Amino acid sequence: MDMYAVRTLRSQPLRLMLTIGGIALCVILMFFLFAVYRGAADGSVEYIRQNKTDLWVLQRNATNILRGSSLVSAVQGRKIQQIPGVKSISPVLFVLAAIKKGDRDRTVFLTGFDPEKNIGGPPYLVAGRNISHDNEIVLDKSFAAKFRFKVDDHVEIQEHSLRVVGISTGTNAFVIQYAFVTVRFLQKMIGFPGIATCYLVEVDEGNTLAEISSQIRRELPRLEVYDHETFLENNIQEMKSGFLPLLYTVAAIGGIVLTVILSLLLTVNILERRKDFAVLKTLGSPKGFLRWLIIEQALLISSAACVVALIVFFPLVQMIEKISPEVSTKSTVEQIIVVVIIVEIMSLISSFLSIRRLRSIYLMEAFL
Repeated sequence: MDMYAVRTLRSQPLRLMLTIGGIALCVILMFFLFAVYRGAADGSVEYIRQNKTDLWVLQRNATNILRGSSLVSAVQGRKIQQIPGVKSISPVLFVLAAIKKGDRDRTVFLTGFDPEKNIGGPPYLVAGRNISHDNEIVLDKSFAAKFRFKVDDHVEIQEHSLRVVGISTGTNAFVIQYAFVTVRFLQKMIGFPGIATCYLVEVDEGNTLAEISSQIRRELPRLEVYDHETFLENNIQEMKSGFLPLLYTVAAIGGIVLTVILSLLLTVNILERRKDFAVLKTLGSPKGFLRWLIIEQALLISSAACVVALIVFFPLVQMIEKISPEVSTKSTVEQIIVVVIIVEIMSLISSFLSIRRLRSIYLMEAFL
């Protein structure tokens, strides 16, 4: 049956190639969506993951920094520092700001931190160094590549000129990228000295995080406190709620298109070979032979499409990332296996939809 299924498909080579190509495009779309999701998922929270601290203190009702807003004051920071068991605090301020180079303006997630505290800054540096003065800035790698910034360039933010001293990675949140300056400069730029988005708190040894968290909440009821793991999970869930629905919708459309294309091809093959199938029925082909023939054709086509997709996908992604560096992708073996399984399931569904046509083929058609 294997060779007969192959010969049947090869009888129309152009149609077969077009079908495999169309399904391969659907598979590539699924690969790409999963890769973009993983890249965005990691990039969105890598800053938080790598800036590991004991406690994150924000304004009450703020649960994350991706799509939440929070403002805490220097007075509140001093009160936190005075609480017994608090070792140190580090203010971090997040502001959406436009960076200008020449006549181009581009928005970044400007992050102000205290470089002397060695926390709150870029997770990794791939070029240059970290900031140490108010007139310096670190840019994300993909942002710098897209707009051709390099170390020692100067950028303009409002009326301020900053020198690029470093390029970071792990700071690409897909739709926007992080950039890093001193918190003192950023407070001065927005005109609110002492303001911060949150405080990163380190606790003395011998004190539990639960005790210090409760103490901060008692002393400062307008603030909320999260341990590092909880705050990281909050941001991951926020990222998923905003991005996953779009991913599932587009992936579902790709799966439907794949199923329709394959169903049409299999149905056309059945209609064109009605007489051949009628002869096979008349000759007493084993029960289920024709059904398994259609299923095997579907699996052969989908498997060939997956192979083509894998061959094309990685060079295509490299080209896309060169054209649009802000598109960060990350593919894993698990993702690829999941997509292949989904494609094979959709191909089985296509074959089941087409098999119904076999019921309309009668033995007498062999003699017509």
